[in-house]
Amino acid sequence: SGTINSAGANHVVTAKTGVKYVHSAAHENFDIGVYFEANGHGTILFGPAFYSLMFQSESYFLSHSSHQTQNKTRANIAWRRLRVLPSLVNQAVGDALSDLLLVDAILYLKSWDLGLWDGIYEDMPSRQFKVKVQDRSVITTNHNEMRALTPTSLQPALDAAMKAMASSHSNNKNDQMNVPPPRCFVRPSGTENVVRIYAEAQTQRDADALASEAIMLVYRLCGGVGEIPAIFGSKL
Repeated sequence: SGTINSAGANHVVTAKTGVKYVHSAAHENFDIGVYFEANGHGTILFGPAFYSLMFQSESYFLSHSSHQTQNKTRANIAWRRLRVLPSLVNQAVGDALSDLLLVDAILYLKSWDLGLWDGIYEDMPSRQFKVKVQDRSVITTNHNEMRALTPTSLQPALDAAMKAMASSHSNNKNDQMNVPPPRCFVRPSGTENVVRIYAEAQTQRDADALASEAIMLVYRLCGGVGEIPAIFGSKL
C-alpha cells in the first residue's frame, strides 16, 4: 500500500497500491500531501489552500512591512522559502533527483546531517512473500488493501495470528502502549495468480514467523497450488 502524510501534522492516510491511488488520495485529502510507496515512487502535492495562503501572506507583508524590513523578518523569510517550494518538486509524476535536492536544502537550513535525518524514523523488521493460487480473484480486499474481505475466514484468522503474537510478548500495558503491534496484510496480485503477503513485527524473527503463518493461511484458505511454502518457522 501507499502512504500519504499531511505536512506539519501527524495525519496519515493509507491508499491502495499504485501511484495513481496514492496521488489521488494526497490530492483529495490534504492541502500539502507527501505521498510515497516502499519502492520509492512519490512526490509532494500542493492544494489550492496552500497557494491561497501564499497570496494572502504576500499581501500582508507588503502592507505591514517597510521596504527595509520586509525581507528580514523571520516570518517573511519563512514565507519566501515556502513560496518557492512547489517549484522544487515535480507534482505531476515525482522526480527522485529534485526530491533529493529538496531534502539536501532542508537539511542545510536545519543544520542536520544524514544521521540526524535517518534517526527520526525507524522501520520495523518486515518480510514480504507471495503464494501461488489457482485463482487470485477469490481474494478481495477493502479500499486500501489493509483488510481481506474474501474468503470471509481469512481476515479473522490473520487477526488471530497478529493478536497471538502481540499477547505473547508482554503483559505489561505500558510496554504494549509504546511498541507498535505486529501487522500483516495480504492482497491479490494485479498481474498473476499469486497472493502478496506483507508482515512486520518488533523483531525480524517475529516478522518471519508472522509471514509464515500468513503463508499457511493463504495457501489453505485461498486455493494454494504447488508445494506448500515453508521458509520460516512459525512459533504461533
